Amino acid sequence: MLRQERKWRQLESDLDGAAGDITVSRWTNVESDPLREEATSPPHQYFIGVALKAARLRLTRGRKTIFEGTMPAGSLYVSAPSQQLSAQFDAPCDFLHFNIAADYFPARQSMARLVASENLNDLVLLRNSFAEQLARTLVENAEAADRKFTHCIGQTLAMHVARLELPQSKVNALPKWRLRRVEEYVRANFDRCVTLSELAKVAGLSRMHFAAQFRMATGYRPREYLLHQRIEHAKSLLSNTATPLAEIALAVGFCTQAHFSTVFKRITRETPARWRCASRNALPTVPEVSARRGFDEQGQELRRVA
Repeated sequence: MLRQERKWRQLESDLDGAAGDITVSRWTNVESDPLREEATSPPHQYFIGVALKAARLRLTRGRKTIFEGTMPAGSLYVSAPSQQLSAQFDAPCDFLHFNIAADYFPARQSMARLVASENLNDLVLLRNSFAEQLARTLVENAEAADRKFTHCIGQTLAMHVARLELPQSKVNALPKWRLRRVEEYVRANFDRCVTLSELAKVAGLSRMHFAAQFRMATGYRPREYLLHQRIEHAKSLLSNTATPLAEIALAVGFCTQAHFSTVFKRITRETPARWRCASRNALPTVPEVSARRGFDEQGQELRRVA
C-alpha cells in the first residue's frame, strides 16, 4: 500500500520494516495558501519526485533557485544524497516521491554527473512521459502494490534517470515581466488562434528564444499553455453555467466539440460531461433535490452530444 506523507518528504518511523533501499510515498497538498517546506535527501540515497498534476512552486538551495514556475504533470526532479532542498508551493499539488539507494543506479557515474551538473544544479525535467507513466502505474495499483512491485517501479525509474542526457546548453527562464505580458495576452486572446510569432513579439524575443525560455519558466510549450488556458476557462463554464458543450467549445477557441472533448480528456483525464457532473456533485451550496434534477436533465443532454 502506498504511504502518505504528513509533511513534505517526511514519514513517521516505519514500524513494519518497510523502510529500506527503496521507499515510495505520496505528498498531497490541498491548500491554496503558499506553503514553504525544507527537506534533506537521506545519506546514500537519491531523491526523485514526480508530479502527478500540474503544480506551481519554487525549488531552492540556499540562495540558488533551481526551479520556479509551473511544473506540469509528469515533471521529474532529482536531488543527490544528503542534499538540502527548499520548496515553496503556491497552489495545491500532488507528488510521488522516491528515495532510492545509489546502488540501484546501474550508471552511478552518469547519475552523479547529471545531479552535479553546473548547468542545472539539480536535474529538473519537464513532462517526462515515461516517469509519469511509472508513477501513475504505482498510484493506480497502490492498494495492491507489494514491496516487490514497488521495488520494480523504483528500479525502472532509476535506470531511466541514469540514462538521460543533459541539454547541451543552459536555457534561462523567461523573465517575470516578459512572462506577465505573455500571460495577460493569452488571457485576453485564448479564444482565438494565437500564433507563436504573436507571443514572441509580445515578449520581445525571437520565436526560438521565446519558446525555450517560456517552457523553462512555465513548464509548457506555448501551444500547450494556450490549450491549458482554454481548458481552465472551459472548467469555469462547465461548473457555473448550463451552456451546452458545443457552445463552450466555440467559446474557448475550439472549432469543434469533438476536438474540445479530446483535448479536455487528455488534460483532465475526464470527458467534459463527466467532469461537469462530478464538479456539480461536489458543490455543497446547491440544494440536493434541485441539484439532482439539474444533473438528470443535463445528463440526458450531455449523453446526446458527447
